[in-house]
Amino acid sequence: MFNDRSDAGRQLARRLEPLRGGDLVIVGLPRGGVPVAAEVARVLDAPLDVILVRKLGLPFQPELAMGAIGEDGVMVLNTEIVDRAGIGAGKLAAVVDRERHELERRALLYRAGREHVSLAGRTVVVVDDGIATGSTAKAACQVARAHHARRLVLAVPVAPIGWVEGFAGVADELISLRTPSDFAGVGQFYRDFSQTSDEEVIVALDRAVTRSARSSRTGQGRASDLGRSDDAVRDSDVQIRVDGDRLGGHLTIPENPRGLVIFVHGSGSSRHSPRNRFVASVLNKAGLATLLFDLLAVSEERDRANVFDIDLLSERLTAVTNGVASDVDLYGLPIGYFGASTGAAAALRASAASDSNVRAIVSRGGRPDLAGAALGSVHAPTMLIVGGDDRVVLELNREAKAQLRCESTLRVVPDATHLFEEPGTLQAAAELARDWFVSHLDPAVSVGNGADAPRAQPSGSARR
Repeated sequence: MFNDRSDAGRQLARRLEPLRGGDLVIVGLPRGGVPVAAEVARVLDAPLDVILVRKLGLPFQPELAMGAIGEDGVMVLNTEIVDRAGIGAGKLAAVVDRERHELERRALLYRAGREHVSLAGRTVVVVDDGIATGSTAKAACQVARAHHARRLVLAVPVAPIGWVEGFAGVADELISLRTPSDFAGVGQFYRDFSQTSDEEVIVALDRAVTRSARSSRTGQGRASDLGRSDDAVRDSDVQIRVDGDRLGGHLTIPENPRGLVIFVHGSGSSRHSPRNRFVASVLNKAGLATLLFDLLAVSEERDRANVFDIDLLSERLTAVTNGVASDVDLYGLPIGYFGASTGAAAALRASAASDSNVRAIVSRGGRPDLAGAALGSVHAPTMLIVGGDDRVVLELNREAKAQLRCESTLRVVPDATHLFEEPGTLQAAAELARDWFVSHLDPAVSVGNGADAPRAQPSGSARR
């Protein structure tokens, strides 16, 4: 029913459109509910915050909730499950104490010293990625009530049939886009239901704060068209035409950008990749514009062979690179590629062309070996970032680096596996990428082959 949580958020926002207004606040349940809530807040141009709750799992079956706790001492218990499982006061207190510490940790991490968005006297929409047992959602609603919400709406993309009866009196309005009869779990209704990271939550909240500050400063909402040019930060969805198809993308341009980094995702991923979005946010803070886009049109994704066709992907990347150069806000910016997994091979092969205008490349957990003989023709300075525990890919990167004739370096992030899911590892990779691009996307630095510094130049429609 939903491609991912961002897609679910956009669909949910359409349903919530009648609530648009000055007193609206959107709050998401970390972590999975925040990407959904972020899209709702963005579309409805409303403030975004988190509402912190923690599931109380049974000691011997943690995935089964016996209740939940929230900020301000709120606790909701499913007494039937507690009694049936024979959970005494001591065991319950131990679980509550552990989850309370995690609740406090997340409050410090996510808000970074920022105050709550005030809920008092406002219409508050509590958003999660779906309802299963409902314990955390109920606790979240009680937290919102404790903060004196005037009207409370609980909204989710999917919930089981009959869920409304279990939430009687919890909120003023209950909304679920789908209530399928074959409901077994929330994840079954998402094409991509990968775990949401702390970094993704932080990115969503930071972007919401930036958008709110910009709106207050200029009296305008977010830029939504590719051709707009002004001094404000642009953070907009775009459409890029290639061979008659329209590829979806997301373009972010900070004030006075020093370069443009185009992201090339790996097999099975998309422009909504939470890891790439987090890395992009780190680059944006360093003054770099970023473009995340889908390499394939919807019709092309149906053929899985296209996902691993490095020639096709590199040609598509070249076409998109030429296409975005016609944007007046990007004219003259030096260009870099950030590739992940098979996307790294596409980035390297595209940059090996004699007329490539790429100034720097970073590969995160990439497969540069799939670029084949093109490795010897890459002239853009290249950084290969690999997790220390991603041993097979690490060896492939070592072999690929030996074939590169350009300036190159291999950096290993300790304790990281292929997806950089371990705490702090994605941050470390993002900072390495940031420093590489900042040092190489500089007008005073020429490309390794001695050519004049290539930059984005205006062009006509993209061609493959």
